[in-house]
Amino acid sequence: MEGVKQIEIGIKDVDFGQNVILVKPVNIYGCKIGSNSFVGPFVEIQKEVIIGDGTKIQSHTFICELVTIGDNCFIGHGVMFINDLFQEGGPARGDKTKWKSTSVGNMVSIGSNATILPVSICDNVVIGAGAVVTKDIEEQGVYVGNPARKIK
Repeated sequence: MEGVKQIEIGIKDVDFGQNVILVKPVNIYGCKIGSNSFVGPFVEIQKEVIIGDGTKIQSHTFICELVTIGDNCFIGHGVMFINDLFQEGGPARGDKTKWKSTSVGNMVSIGSNATILPVSICDNVVIGAGAVVTKDIEEQGVYVGNPARKIK
């Protein structure tokens, strides 16, 4: 494999609470994962992410920098968190000052294949499968669709 640079991350510099379950392979680095949490296979959790106690993260989920997830949350399969809104028509290209943060409250469930843009989500919210959350959610309830809207 001449000319190919391979980088292995795996699990590096993670602050784990007690009784955390990881199903490998995962890329988890520079983050904090609370006690009694679960992380499924093929998940990436980037640096400076904070995951609360008792939170379950299912397979194939991507949690980028600047995301905080509260306690007792459920993050379904293939959920994507976004921190770069391509404000100038393309990626920020390493200019992290253009990235935005995301805050997910406690007791939030996010269905499979949802996309979460940089927003704030209050406690006790359900995000339906495939939803695209583009705005802050400040009221408890069930949100579905693209863009996500409250249905009950």
